[in-house]
Amino acid sequence: MNLSSDQKIPPTDDGQIPIDFSFVLASSVHDMKNSLGMLLNTLAAMVESSPPKDAEQAKFFSTLEYEAARINGELVQLLSLYRMDERTLVVVIDEHHVIDIIEEQIARNDTLLRSRNINVRLECDADLGWYFDNELIGGVLNNLIVNCARYCRNQLLLSATEENGFLCIAVADDGQGYPESMLLGPLPQTAVSFSSGNTRLGLLFARKVLGLHKSKKGQGYMTIANNGPLGGGVLKLYLP
Repeated sequence: MNLSSDQKIPPTDDGQIPIDFSFVLASSVHDMKNSLGMLLNTLAAMVESSPPKDAEQAKFFSTLEYEAARINGELVQLLSLYRMDERTLVVVIDEHHVIDIIEEQIARNDTLLRSRNINVRLECDADLGWYFDNELIGGVLNNLIVNCARYCRNQLLLSATEENGFLCIAVADDGQGYPESMLLGPLPQTAVSFSSGNTRLGLLFARKVLGLHKSKKGQGYMTIANNGPLGGGVLKLYLP
């Protein structure tokens, strides 16, 4: 949201220039995201050069990385939602090998997954191709992997198949499953939980991203269920 040289913001009745709080917030979030990105890179380099000496130290580093990655992901999602609202988000739909996008997000979280002893299995035809925005879908997948790293026990399954003309990317874990309030079919609610601090921002971001993918078949959507292939929860992304 840039102002050209000939644009002027009219003052309010008291003579003060009004503050566009959403713009200020978005700028602050952008700076925080950059700083947190540097922190994550520094943490990864530190763990690489000085591996944990014992299980307790490994758990400590794992917690640091998880929380930093989670916050970084939420900041990126906030910026993306802001740009969607301002209609300045550029969506680039192109053909991609699905397995490449999934493997990229797994590799991105390799340190986190290894530190938590999580075994990741990928089931996807190497030749499966689809049209989507790889940055946005990659962001959704990254958020799902980071969240599953916290709630699963030690197994994570990512798979991709074609179902009824839609690409279905599923993320399943062996955790306790999703809470009942989230099992509401293709459009889960995004109510805030003050007790847990969960804003469900990730679900809102995923829904918005999927909604940007449209074709004659319809538009993208998601489903959430329990009793998945690993016994825990399973979240499926559908792209037309």
